[in-house]
Amino acid sequence: MNFSIARRAAVGSLSYLLRTGLGLLLLAQGATALAGDAGVSSTEIRIGASVVLSGPLGAQTREYGVGSRMVFDAVNEQGGIFGRKIVYTTLDDGFDVKRAVDNTRKLIHEDRVFMIYNNTGTAHTAAILPLIEESRTLVFGPVTGASSFRSQLNRHVFHVRASYANEARRIVSQLKLTGITRIGAFYQDDIFGKTLLEEVRAAAAQENLKLTVEAKVDPKQPDFKAAAAAMGGTVPQAVILCTAGSTVPHFIKAMRESGNKPGFYGFSVASVDVINKILGADAQGIVLAQIMPSLKNTSIPVVMEYQKLLAEKAVDAAPSASQFEGFVHAKLLVEGLRRAGKNLSTESFIKGMESAGDIRFGRFVAAYSPQSHNGSSYVELAIIDGNGQLRY
Repeated sequence: MNFSIARRAAVGSLSYLLRTGLGLLLLAQGATALAGDAGVSSTEIRIGASVVLSGPLGAQTREYGVGSRMVFDAVNEQGGIFGRKIVYTTLDDGFDVKRAVDNTRKLIHEDRVFMIYNNTGTAHTAAILPLIEESRTLVFGPVTGASSFRSQLNRHVFHVRASYANEARRIVSQLKLTGITRIGAFYQDDIFGKTLLEEVRAAAAQENLKLTVEAKVDPKQPDFKAAAAAMGGTVPQAVILCTAGSTVPHFIKAMRESGNKPGFYGFSVASVDVINKILGADAQGIVLAQIMPSLKNTSIPVVMEYQKLLAEKAVDAAPSASQFEGFVHAKLLVEGLRRAGKNLSTESFIKGMESAGDIRFGRFVAAYSPQSHNGSSYVELAIIDGNGQLRY
């Protein structure tokens, strides 16, 4: 009798909460708290991302995926993480922000992924953050170095690559060290390009330098000849390229055809493979910031491991910097999944990574703590040599 009364009272209380709307709020909070955890089963860990697979940046981004899947395939062949195999789904957004949001919403609510892994784009990452906050889904290794994502801790977001600020400071300090003061900046006129430009401006200000000229291009309808004319009129000694993909080599080609031949310095998001494909032998001398160790340094275990797996996958395959970046991202993710333990959940992953401290792959170090999820600050400069290879 007492049990029946208690049961009726509990039902009545729940009914009241639902009528007042408070119950709906509590139920919603409970559901969102478990949204990411739905991507973990006894046999699988589902991860996914909206990425750029088509358009000027597509070739480079596809290489990130190739490198990541090399790691995931190797782990899965060995039985997975505590018996769970990693299932990685990518959806193409063509570098369109709205498509990135729609794709991410589908991955979270329909495909029920555990985390968003290695998504691409600065504006795209900013646009999906409300979905991440609402669903409490993890984001690991977004392909953006924007400082705005690092200046304030978001416990659901873990970065891997060094920030664009780290890269810009390294480039500008090197230019000043070599006596170069007439510096131009070329950028694509969108959020991504403007983000890189702001980092270059800030780095120049720290070195008491002022950019001589800034030239831009519409990424959707690029006029490289006009951009080269705007840049070349001031005869800069060096041009910092605040862009990526095929925009980099096409602008360099236009500059050289106009008769101007400054030194060219790019961020790590500029792909040496794309540059070589378009410029060929004319790629020699271009300097690119690198946020991963040299692929020639086989004394670093992670470089040896990548090259070994690559050789096993395709005997004649050439190592790729973009592939290797995806490979390192995936290695760090696997380390985090293992640290999370057998009872994998959003919270166990966060706690496992925050207690990791420094995770080292030779000179490349990614550091995580409850105060910072910023990952690595590793930046080196490399020059493209006569064989199209990066020389550190």
